[in-house]
Amino acid sequence: MKRWAWVPLLTGLYLSQGLPFGFFTQSLPVMMRQQGYSLPDIGMTSLLALPWGLKFLWAPLVDRYGLPRFGRRRSFIVPLQLSTVVLLVGLAQIDPTRLDLFMVAILAVSFFSATQDIATDGLAVGILREQERGLGNGLQVAAYRVGMIVGGGFLLVYLARRGWAGAFYTMAGITLLCTVPILLHKEEDRAPEVQSPDLLSLRWYWRPGLGRWVALLGMYKAGDALASAMVKPLLVDRGLDLEDVGYLSGTVGSVMGLTGALLGGLGARRFGRQQALLIFAVLQALSVAAYGLVAYESTYERLVAVTAIEHLTGGMATVALFTAMMDRCRPKLEATDYTVQASAVVFATGVASAISGVVAENLGYVGHFGVAVLLCVVGVALVPWGMGAREK
Repeated sequence: MKRWAWVPLLTGLYLSQGLPFGFFTQSLPVMMRQQGYSLPDIGMTSLLALPWGLKFLWAPLVDRYGLPRFGRRRSFIVPLQLSTVVLLVGLAQIDPTRLDLFMVAILAVSFFSATQDIATDGLAVGILREQERGLGNGLQVAAYRVGMIVGGGFLLVYLARRGWAGAFYTMAGITLLCTVPILLHKEEDRAPEVQSPDLLSLRWYWRPGLGRWVALLGMYKAGDALASAMVKPLLVDRGLDLEDVGYLSGTVGSVMGLTGALLGGLGARRFGRQQALLIFAVLQALSVAAYGLVAYESTYERLVAVTAIEHLTGGMATVALFTAMMDRCRPKLEATDYTVQASAVVFATGVASAISGVVAENLGYVGHFGVAVLLCVVGVALVPWGMGAREK
């Protein structure tokens, strides 16, 4: 493919993944808190992301199978994109007070998005040169965060002004538009060398020093995930309405999240993988500590400042981690190898998010963010140890 043709292609795919994820991680907690749900109930909605943690189970199938004439990756991505569009249209028909039906539909969207992500990650690792991976991951995280911001921040504003159905029709339309670049993309036929994929990809697990690397993957974002899950309930409890929360996530989060993702891509290239991981992990820990300060004594201005800092440092840390993950992928098995690593991250962050409500309920917001800072510090300490496990 022409160089840089991957920019609109990957931008559209990762943005469309972030749309539904942004809704159930940002908009849904606000809606539930306003309806009187407890913090533990809100925290448990993080389990809707379960398919993202389990996708390594079917990643080898996505790596191995597909329609060569249409493209191994495209033959998964296009149908899944269109299925997501249909589900989003269906969500527009559901009464928002029927959380049971809504949760089932969101779980289905999560499964489709997670499977699309397997194929998209394989496509990305395959077409990006090593020197492009920092920028490519910066673009990936930036596009995904824009999707989350649209599905979270802007959707909250839309819900407040225009209602439920219109918001989901808009999301469906954006997802459909994001499908156009992959429809126009001509994929190279890169059939995998492995003819009988192991569903658990055991050969990946047998790599030397893998336990140390997986420990780093699991802990690097766990503290940030524990903290982030309770930010929206905190904002509601501090008196912010839907439009205020939408502004913080949409406008402030949008600008700073994009900036952080791009800086993270540049940092991964300039400082090297380990140095970038270490620097951005420290900044991430400091941003979580700042949430503890505003939980103790907050003003609107402080909430804006801390939200900006968190989106900036979160984007930088995520890009650095994803770039290091790409470096550990085997040629022609990119989707499986990347997905196994991503599943470790998602599983750890999912557990942290799921227990966040219980922690906040028992320790209060200040104590909750204090625990999150401790987890961030563990993540910082694991960087040199985990990165030292790289294969020679």
